[in-house]
Amino acid sequence: MATTDDAGTATRTLIFALLALACGHMLSTLLRTIPAVSLDLMAADFHIEPQALASLTSIYPFAFAAAQIPVGAAMDRFGVRPVSLSLLAGTVFGAVASGFATGAASFAVGQFMLGVATSGMLMCPMTLAAKQLSTGRFGLWSGAILSIGNIGMLLSSSPLAFVVDAYGWRAGFWISAAGGVAVALAVFALVPQQPAEHKDDSSPLSQMIEVLRLGLSRPLRGLIALALVSLATSLVLRGLWGGPWLMDVKGLSRVEAGNQLGAFTLAMIAGPLCIGMIDRRLGRRRALVAGSHMAGALLLALMALGAPHYPVSVLFGVPVMPPQYDLVLFVLIGLATSAQPLLFGMSRQLVDAQTTGKALAAVNLAFFLGAALVQSVTGAVAALAGLPAVLLFMAAMLAIGVLVFLAYTLPLRGTG
Repeated sequence: MATTDDAGTATRTLIFALLALACGHMLSTLLRTIPAVSLDLMAADFHIEPQALASLTSIYPFAFAAAQIPVGAAMDRFGVRPVSLSLLAGTVFGAVASGFATGAASFAVGQFMLGVATSGMLMCPMTLAAKQLSTGRFGLWSGAILSIGNIGMLLSSSPLAFVVDAYGWRAGFWISAAGGVAVALAVFALVPQQPAEHKDDSSPLSQMIEVLRLGLSRPLRGLIALALVSLATSLVLRGLWGGPWLMDVKGLSRVEAGNQLGAFTLAMIAGPLCIGMIDRRLGRRRALVAGSHMAGALLLALMALGAPHYPVSVLFGVPVMPPQYDLVLFVLIGLATSAQPLLFGMSRQLVDAQTTGKALAAVNLAFFLGAALVQSVTGAVAALAGLPAVLLFMAAMLAIGVLVFLAYTLPLRGTG
């Protein structure tokens, strides 16, 4: 009886610990997407063009990508709890620094701090779950952790738009800083201290080189190519250009734009579950990944072509396609680009057990490095050719990624 009670207590402790850590991931997604509904106000305060500020915000995902492997090594050496608390402290300082920013340089410092500090917010709960749960339960909890994290993007849609309208863009960072303190207290109280494992004592630089070498190897090259543009499409659209597109091109208010971005986020939450069920039923993972991403590229192009005087608007005989058109496309794009987690599953199939961890790290690094690159480049594209060109550029990059993926995975067997 005592053993059963102990097992029940251990399970409850683990669940509360995972929930506390997952709230850190939720805070990360909130901070990453604040510019989507406040870019215009921030640019006006800093006296720079919105396109220039958009390029500047790419510092966040660049720092995020660069810090992931060192943060992962730190978790092996010191444990999840101390690393998580350190990252949350950095997140609070980064949010405060961003909120106090008076110009492009000081805002860039805040964004760099946030990128580094939030880089491990997903890895912390995932690492704890992987160490404590069976394979089946890990699959369930990994999906739950991602869903909880995406609530942050819901908070940065209509609720954040209301806050920005009422109190200004800085309030979003003040609220995030307070949230960071609350999550840190929860982690301190609920996440148990565990001994460090010292699995890999090699330097972070050597680990980075190993991951990059594996990512560029023939088996993973196609997956890496698609990963570079896959997550970038949804993150950059949701976290940066979706709001300006709806407000500047379609004439929506900030809150109305937030409502549409909220629907987009709901699709991004539901999408992985739907894609997972389809994957299990069809058993053709390669075709599903390629087809869904190519559909996403087509949907992005259709959204761009609904701009004033572009072909879709001309075809329907209207000056510009109505916002309802974009709402449908946002939801469909959110669903179509949700096959990203299947790339992790494919990477595990294509390497041996000894290199599975590094393969997953390579794909994860490609996801966020790609987001940083695309976010940086789209700022220049917007400045040169406008917002429709940004969407067309992302559609083209996604389509190219799919073609490279198909070319390099064609000879491989066992991946659908």
